[in-house]
Amino acid sequence: MPTPASRWPRGSATLATVVAGSIAALVAFAPVRHTGEAKAGLPLTAALPEQVPPGVVLRVGDPVTRWVFEHNGWDRKLPFRIEWAEITGGPDVTEAFHAGVLDVGFGASVPPIHAVWTGIPVRIIAFREYADRDSRQAYVLGIAPEAKIRTLADLRGKRIAFSPSQVQAQIVIETLKAVGIPRDQVTLVELPSSIGGDVYTNALVSGAVDAAPIRADLVAQRYVRDYGARGARVIKHPPFRDDGGTIYVPEAALADPGKAAALRIFAHYWGLGQAWINAHPEELARGYYAGKRGLPIADARVLAGYIANVSVPRNWAGAIAYEQSAIDTLGPETKHPRLDAATLFDRRFETIAGDAAASAEGHRS
Repeated sequence: MPTPASRWPRGSATLATVVAGSIAALVAFAPVRHTGEAKAGLPLTAALPEQVPPGVVLRVGDPVTRWVFEHNGWDRKLPFRIEWAEITGGPDVTEAFHAGVLDVGFGASVPPIHAVWTGIPVRIIAFREYADRDSRQAYVLGIAPEAKIRTLADLRGKRIAFSPSQVQAQIVIETLKAVGIPRDQVTLVELPSSIGGDVYTNALVSGAVDAAPIRADLVAQRYVRDYGARGARVIKHPPFRDDGGTIYVPEAALADPGKAAALRIFAHYWGLGQAWINAHPEELARGYYAGKRGLPIADARVLAGYIANVSVPRNWAGAIAYEQSAIDTLGPETKHPRLDAATLFDRRFETIAGDAAASAEGHRS
């Protein structure tokens, strides 16, 4: 569940210029088979190494995790160095993986799937979901001011924003199926969704699309607040899951014994971080969203509350089923082959983050 892109202190992301240049230089690449084994180095079936050799560096692209680690001083306890980069959102993370400038990315359900479909073998090493996922949605459908859409049935014949490499695509396709609207009775307008939602909300306001899946947090609130007088509104999508968040890494990083050992420790602290966020939403709002991002405190509290109350499962059966649903929904639509979702997960990590989160929660109970 990525956070909106905004300001970051100058010079804080050591890879920023490298990533920008590398991503700009990317060329088209052909899909490759997801083999289930890294090409060289540590086999993906081997036990995770426990010792991190000197000089190991992990390049991580999750700015919220950065703040939590630094705020708690965890980065200074690690037997390896983290180079933090402000690279968030599925398309940017995938391109950074392809360019070889990132080891760890955060995304929703679809980016790891899309990475494999486009020839970048990755594995999920941690997973989180809403603790109250039965009653909360991560996304809603934003409706353009002049679209005359009052119910989901009114989507028939409309233009809908669509990003095939992101969870928003899954939301669109599952919504159409749920309300019985054939794919050929809507126009899908391919637009990459920005982390902050500006691309989709701008498309709605300009009339370029009639509907778009947008974050149900501050993005939706601001959209209705700013354009509701003109007729802008939001509609909930049908009841299906849209809440999964993944930490995923290239198989090449797992094939490096030093990085694999570092990733084991990183996953542990990431699990601690999720528990810390659950217990300290006000501190996160004031310190990160208001203090670091410069948001008004009311908006900061919305965002902090939105990523709090998450669960880090130590059994991935539900997570695998969730990813399989995304594969089966998007594969036929995007003409990609069916994958076995279980091959996306590195089961050696299954309990690491969940155990850490549970341990932290237990200390507070």
